[in-house]
This record gives sequence, C-alpha cells and structure tokens, in this order.
Amino acid sequence: MKSIKISIPSLIENIKIIESFIDNAREKFSINEDIYGNIMISVTECVTNAIVHGNRMDREKVVNMELHLDDDQIKFVVVDQGKGFDYDHLADPTAPENLEKSGGRGIYIMKHLCDDVKFEDQGRKTILTFYL
Repeated sequence: MKSIKISIPSLIENIKIIESFIDNAREKFSINEDIYGNIMISVTECVTNAIVHGNRMDREKVVNMELHLDDDQIKFVVVDQGKGFDYDHLADPTAPENLEKSGGRGIYIMKHLCDDVKFEDQGRKTILTFYL
C-alpha cells in the first residue's frame, strides 16, 4: 500500500493546496479520469468542512489528510481538531424544509460521489473510499 500525508493550517485558501495534492496524486498514481472529478469534489468538500465546521477556521489548528492507495481502492482520511459532530442524525438536505438552507449538502454530496464514507473519532475523522 502506498501512503502520502499532508497537513494544512485551517485557512480556507489552503483548499488550493489540497487541489494540487489531488492533481499530483492523479499523475503519480494514474488515477482514472472517471473518478478524478468525484475525488476532487468530495475531498475538497470534506477538507472545507474540517476547516470551517471542525476547526472553526482557527489558524492554530490543522487539518491532516492521508491518501492510502492499494490495488483496488484509494482512501482519503481527513482529520480535524474540532469537537466532532453527530453524523448519525444529519438533516436531509433534499427534504422540502431544508432546500432553502445554505449549508448541509457537503456530506450528502460526499456520500453520493464516494463508494464509501465513514466517520470516526466522534466525527473528527472522515474516511472517503473510491474503488479503482
């Protein structure tokens, strides 16, 4: 299994670093174009959530990300230093009463674009899995 780790301060402009990281991984590991878009959207959404909701944009806190690649899958593990969240009781962003709200779609999007999404450590750790 191949692994790469990166750590960024919790500033929204650091999403550019994550985008470059994903681009570099695509080239280095020949990631299929078909899943590249799903990876880019899901991982940047996940890191944005970690920065904004997890670490509350506290530049003293970091978001750690790891990429794990083996023969049939690629996993992105995103960890923040926040308080976590109740991932078992998320509002459905497609429900009529929630359509006007500005947030709440990120996890929904991740669950639809990834082959598997897991939350650990009370929601501070998110594992996004894509089958190759």
